[in-house]
Amino acid sequence: MTTTTEAAGAVAAGAAAGAQPAGSADEAAAAPRPTRPPLPPVADPAEPLALEAARELVAAGALRAGPVGAVGLELERHVVDVAAPQRRVPWDRLRGALRGVRTPSGSAVTLEPGGQVELSSPPAAHVAGAVAALREDAAVLDAALAGEGLVLLSVGADPSRPPERVNPGARYAAMEAYFRRAGHGADGALMMCSTASLQVNVEAGPAAGWAERLASLARLRAVLVALGACSPYVAGGPTGLRSSRAAMWCRLDPGRCAGPASGGLAAGSADPAQAWAGFALEAPVMLVRGAGDAVAPALEAATMAEWVTGARPLAGRRPTADDLELHLSTLWPPVRLRGFLELRLLDAVPADLWPGLAALVVAALDDPAAADGAAHAAEPVADLVGEAARDGLSDRRLRRAAAGVVAAALPAVPDALRPDVERWAALVDAGRTPADLVTERARRDGHAACLLAEELR
Repeated sequence: MTTTTEAAGAVAAGAAAGAQPAGSADEAAAAPRPTRPPLPPVADPAEPLALEAARELVAAGALRAGPVGAVGLELERHVVDVAAPQRRVPWDRLRGALRGVRTPSGSAVTLEPGGQVELSSPPAAHVAGAVAALREDAAVLDAALAGEGLVLLSVGADPSRPPERVNPGARYAAMEAYFRRAGHGADGALMMCSTASLQVNVEAGPAAGWAERLASLARLRAVLVALGACSPYVAGGPTGLRSSRAAMWCRLDPGRCAGPASGGLAAGSADPAQAWAGFALEAPVMLVRGAGDAVAPALEAATMAEWVTGARPLAGRRPTADDLELHLSTLWPPVRLRGFLELRLLDAVPADLWPGLAALVVAALDDPAAADGAAHAAEPVADLVGEAARDGLSDRRLRRAAAGVVAAALPAVPDALRPDVERWAALVDAGRTPADLVTERARRDGHAACLLAEELR
């Protein structure tokens, strides 16, 4: 894949959980943007799958060999009514405010369960192009919503309002029911309705380097969580954590969200694609297809492997390739293998910070010298993910490692984004993260004031 057009097939930005298109009357289950590249074709997609066939299908679609460089970005933000910031914006008003919005650079606009708006950039040949596209489209979206009395809050968790689902999509109703049945009702609601992220999508790279690329990501995980921490308040109170969102992902439905092998990144395996397939088949089934486009929650606990083999039948039948593809769209580990690598580690951060964070992450992964230096700097704290979510860069070990990662990445950052990354270098030197902006505003003016704070948009 050497052209931007070809790269688009690999780094296609997609909704993390099947987000509903903002301008469509269809429910989320019928979202037109795939959540991952399609599985390789099978002879008869309506035929029940055998276990080994299912394993090979998942492995074949997990990673796609090619050069690094292409980048896609996804930014979720919370919608706030200026006149009534404590109230969730109703679904019909959200849909009306977004109807007719056209993003000049082609970013897709979708709505999450709690009404969060997600912008997914088209894939670009390099990170500077992806940032420029997302910036341009975000400005257009911000202006359109401002005309309707709405603003967008760019932090990792809603600091003031309790979780509330406003998106009526059938998929989201089924997810909500599943999480309640599985004993994850509170965290499931928090994830669906109160969190927002910055996702960075990069190429898998040459096949010979897949294992090392994922091992480097595993080493970087704690540092990236600490750097991107921006959710110290949730639903009206401090949590004692810099990234409540990251801590939630560590708790939520581990068979689905922890991921395979070392650090949940399919690292530590000579064949990451097969490790990913094993994880996918052992993950619990969340959704079951019904007639037409209908989906329902799995009514009893069963892994995909148990469903495939018939050990635990669901809906009175065995799964097909379509069922397997739906299942893959419900897996949310820290890094998801979608042919490319979808990095799900970062909280949403304000507009003056996310471009530099995206550039920093891409440089630390895609430039060989920067990647080596960053992985070396982060390795001593690779296991401190919990501490990263709790303490951010106030932990001296994480602060020292983050400084090393930034120093390694900075020379590889495109000139257009160097000032944005230098802003992060200054934050790291001060031991600060975006979470400090939220905490300072909340302590000064109360948590509700965060909803309209200019510095958090």
